[in-house]
Amino acid sequence: MSDGIIGSASTNCRIGAVSYLNSKPLIFELQRLAPEATITVDVPSRLADQLAAGVLDVALIPSIEFLRTPGYRIVSDACIACEGPVRSVQLFSRVPVERIRTLSLDEGSRTSAALVRIMLQERFGLVPEYGILPIGASMEECQTDAVLLIGDRAMRASQSTRASQLTRASQSTRASQLTPAQATPAQSTPAQATPAQATPAGDCQVFEAVWDLGEEWVAWTGLPFVFAAWVARDEADAVRFGPLLAAARDAGVGRFEEIARREAPIVGLSHEFCLSYLRDNLTFRLGPKQREGLARFEQMVRRLGL
Repeated sequence: MSDGIIGSASTNCRIGAVSYLNSKPLIFELQRLAPEATITVDVPSRLADQLAAGVLDVALIPSIEFLRTPGYRIVSDACIACEGPVRSVQLFSRVPVERIRTLSLDEGSRTSAALVRIMLQERFGLVPEYGILPIGASMEECQTDAVLLIGDRAMRASQSTRASQLTRASQSTRASQLTPAQATPAQSTPAQATPAQATPAGDCQVFEAVWDLGEEWVAWTGLPFVFAAWVARDEADAVRFGPLLAAARDAGVGRFEEIARREAPIVGLSHEFCLSYLRDNLTFRLGPKQREGLARFEQMVRRLGL
């Protein structure tokens, strides 16, 4: 990118970016490339509100907001998408999926909230009663059949749940291998898991089903899923933003190792997990297949009136 384009994009430019780990490759080099820009980081739903209110000039917002709002347009081929398991959008169900009647949606979610509604209605004919799980709340604080989590806390909850389930499975396996003479009553009778068995460490519970919505979408449609894109209002100058945001993306995807090392202690995940997530689970370019996936999502959104 030329200095002239960088300068024109950064002057009095107000940029909003998602605060989650998945956005870091898109914004890691952004301030360096646009030193005069004001960059705000927040959850996706709030960024969408700020863009609509004119507080931001361009924002990395949920794809559902682009589809819902007349006068918006995508101004860059940088995006957050997946072509398989995404790990940061998870449905945790305390009952079999086909029996979900109540569902708490992550307060920060809009695209993923629409996606889970589509999947439950189109695949199972389900229209649950929906509620909101506040951003600062844990799954233990709600009594709904299922909970949708997004972003970093979805990955932390998934890791905790998996670790808890693996520990219980390992304990049960060891107990089953003991001879009657070796086994004590506690060892020979595994503990009964309840639908909301939790530990003080956090959202470490037993679930009937855990869905990775990225994986479910790709298996269902054969297409990538686009969670967020750089969007501006129609009156904004797309040429002003597109090259800058693409250049920031191109620079950021070469810094996965550094990003993972810096962000791991902040998000409470291991460096190895963060690196694998950025490298293996996400894509950051809005190509033809991603646009096709976005169009398919739009068709379903329109059909269900979401």
